[in-house]
Amino acid sequence: MQIAAPGAPLELVRRRRPEPGPGELLVRVRACGVCRTDLHVADGELEATRYPIVPGHQIVGVVESRGPAVDLAVGTRVGIPWLGGTCGTCRYCTRDRENLCDEAIFTGCTRDGGFADYAVADARYCFPLPEDAEDVALAPLLCAGLIGHRCLRMTGDAERLGLYGFGAAAHIVSQVARYEGRRVFAFTRPGDVAAQRFALECGAEWAGDSSAPAPEPLDAAILFAPVGALVPVALRAVDKGGVVVCGGIHMSDIPTFPYRILWEERVVRSVANLTRRDAEEFLALAPRVPIRTRTLPIPLERAGEALDRLRRGELSGAAVLVTD
Repeated sequence: MQIAAPGAPLELVRRRRPEPGPGELLVRVRACGVCRTDLHVADGELEATRYPIVPGHQIVGVVESRGPAVDLAVGTRVGIPWLGGTCGTCRYCTRDRENLCDEAIFTGCTRDGGFADYAVADARYCFPLPEDAEDVALAPLLCAGLIGHRCLRMTGDAERLGLYGFGAAAHIVSQVARYEGRRVFAFTRPGDVAAQRFALECGAEWAGDSSAPAPEPLDAAILFAPVGALVPVALRAVDKGGVVVCGGIHMSDIPTFPYRILWEERVVRSVANLTRRDAEEFLALAPRVPIRTRTLPIPLERAGEALDRLRRGELSGAAVLVTD
């Protein structure tokens, strides 16, 4: 399923099976989670470096073949995340901040991703996955989980945590937060009773409209909803010294707000991409929680339908494309 141009609908095409080069894997895709970033690429809010492009960066698959200088064995089940490669030599890469590398390669945006039967990936940025979990259940961990994990780490030891936008990432983060002894407050679109009920099922102690004030001061807030107007809302909700973390790769413009709601050492920060260390830490943590993902399997050829449902806010948890 490829995108021919920014804003164009997904189209089903048949291509010759790719071949892995040196250091690369050819992976037979079993499942690929559908992420809001895929929606941003499809809608042209985040432009790919070339077109046509195959989106998808929450890939679970099996190594079909490998190029020279690859240690992973054929038949190994692996995960392929958003970060698909870095230069390894710049000041970001050498300071454990490879997520900020200027030459970074991103799966489904600067190289073809997992909305396909096969995907080629740099073996150094793939991760062996446990064999005791289902492909569909694992797929959302590879972005919703990884980015959520990095966002949560940016909140420090915040006890009272607000989550704005309760979808794929928030339903994973809330489980980790509760495992760590934090209190979770979920904020959804006004009137979205289904999402609020879902948040309570995932461990939130309170769930309500994002337009309403928090029931008590928060120590930190994470924004997964790509709505810039929520930044001042979250700032008003956090206590002195609190942090507001913006977890999306794209967000509508943030409106002006009075300095007084930032004062008293409140912080607004973004989270960009992820590192391989994030993946190693989170994939080791996930089975200890244990994280239970709520997923909706959808056949690959109906990927456009999955994006439409995500756009309309109709998903609880994560849609996952599956191949036959």
